[in-house]
Amino acid sequence: MIDLHTHSTFSDGSLTPEQLVREAERARLSALALTDHDSISGLERFIAACSKSIVRGVPGVEISVDCNPSDATMHILGYFIDPANAELNEHVNRLRDGRQHRNEEILKRLNAMGLMLNMNEISSFAGENNVGRLHFAQALMVRGYVRTTQEAFDKYLAKGKSGYANRLRFKPIGGVEMIRQAGGIAVLAHPFTLNLGKQALADRVGELVQAGLQGIEIYYPQHSPKQVRQYLDLAAQFHLVATGGTDFHGTPMPDVRLGRGFGVLDVPNAVLEQLDALRS
Repeated sequence: MIDLHTHSTFSDGSLTPEQLVREAERARLSALALTDHDSISGLERFIAACSKSIVRGVPGVEISVDCNPSDATMHILGYFIDPANAELNEHVNRLRDGRQHRNEEILKRLNAMGLMLNMNEISSFAGENNVGRLHFAQALMVRGYVRTTQEAFDKYLAKGKSGYANRLRFKPIGGVEMIRQAGGIAVLAHPFTLNLGKQALADRVGELVQAGLQGIEIYYPQHSPKQVRQYLDLAAQFHLVATGGTDFHGTPMPDVRLGRGFGVLDVPNAVLEQLDALRS
C-alpha cells in the first residue's frame, strides 16, 4: 500500500517530513510522496528520512493553478521532480511571494470585519512559516470566532467569501510544463474539485495531455464509486496513469488517515510501478 498525496509542516500539514515518514512506517506503507502546496522546501529532509527507512520516498509537489469556473479548484501534482532544478525553484519562489501578499490581504479583510487576528498568531500554526488559509482557519477557531476550521472556510475563507483573496497562480498548462521541465511526472489532482461536467472534464484533461499530463488522481478519499469509474474511463481514454493518495494533513484533517483515507482507501503498489515506467 502506498500514499502519493501528503502534506507536511512546509505547507499546511501538522507533521514534519521526518514525522510523516515515521507515521508511514507505522501505517506499513511501502512508499510515500511528499506533495506540499507550492513548496519543495521540505523535500531534502523528507528524502533524507526515507533513506534511513523501509519506506520509499517520492519527491513531489502540488501546484495550484488557475481554474474556471470561479468556484472551482485545480491542482497539478508532480512526482519525481528534481528539487535542485533552478527553474522550478524560481517558479515556487514566485508562488511563495504571491501567497505572502495574499495573506496580507486576507488579514486586512478579516480585521475589517472585526475578526481581530494578527500575523504572528496565524504564523504560529504554520510549522515552517508557509502560511495558508488553513492556518487562518485554525487561528479563527482558537479565537472562538468559529467552531471548526470548516466553518471558517464556509463563512470567510472559501472562494467568493468576504475574507477570500486571490493570489498568483500559473495557467494549468504552465503548471504541467513546470513539472515536466523539472524532470517530474505531471498528474491532475482530485478532478472532482474542477466542478466540470463529464464532457467538459474530458475536454480539459485532453488539453492538459497535449501539454504533457501523464496521470490523473483517481483513488482519493472524497471520490465516490461513480466518480472513480468515470475517472478510470478518462485514464483509459488518454492513456494516463491512475494514481491515488489520501491528501493527508494530520491534525487539521483528523478524519483522514495516512494510507487509508477515511478507512477504506488502498492505492496499489502497481501505481508506483507505472510511474517508474514513465521515468525510464
